[in-house]
Amino acid sequence: MRLVVVSAGLSTPSSTRLLADRLAAATGQHAEAAATGLHAEAAATGPFAEAAAGGPLAEVETEVVEVRDLAVEIAHSLTTGFPGPALGAAIEAVREADGLIVVTPVFSASYSGLFKSFFDAVSGADKDALAGKPVLVAATGGSARHSLVLDHALRPLFAYLRAVVVPTGVYAASEDWGAEGLAGRIDRAGAELARLMRPAERPDRSAPEPVVPFAEQLAALGQR
Repeated sequence: MRLVVVSAGLSTPSSTRLLADRLAAATGQHAEAAATGLHAEAAATGPFAEAAAGGPLAEVETEVVEVRDLAVEIAHSLTTGFPGPALGAAIEAVREADGLIVVTPVFSASYSGLFKSFFDAVSGADKDALAGKPVLVAATGGSARHSLVLDHALRPLFAYLRAVVVPTGVYAASEDWGAEGLAGRIDRAGAELARLMRPAERPDRSAPEPVVPFAEQLAALGQR
């Protein structure tokens, strides 16, 4: 499974990247634990038990996209409509990911402009890039008063992009680091994303929706 982490922190190091790394670690641990459990069950009871016992376990390949490093190419893409090589590679990583973790610092009670511009570039290159894709939303800020950014800004954005947003979002204020509660939220969110990243849990994006002829639709309405 391929996990892509989009971090929009502006400094090095940043609390945004720190939160992104902890969420990625939690997701990877839960995904690999689930794969181990399924593998063991197949080895014990499945029709191909012998093969399963010696087969490879699913591993999570994690790639981090630092939006800060793409700022110039994002600006050029928005004005010309053509992404540069590094931005194009990041867009392709997002498109091919089995799951996304997106983390932004809070500015003026919302996500950063650079964060939004990156996803504008993604949707500009492929409007279906996030359709049906599991996404874990997270944010960092200086005060707990900005925690509603998850529900008032991030969830609507990714709902518009037709992503599947996991139930638990994670907001980390300055006072949350080292305090009780943050680790539990990170673990819960990682488990939810890992569950949605499993192929059986994800919507099938490859199968086209059936097209019903207009005449049949009218006939069905007449039978009601």
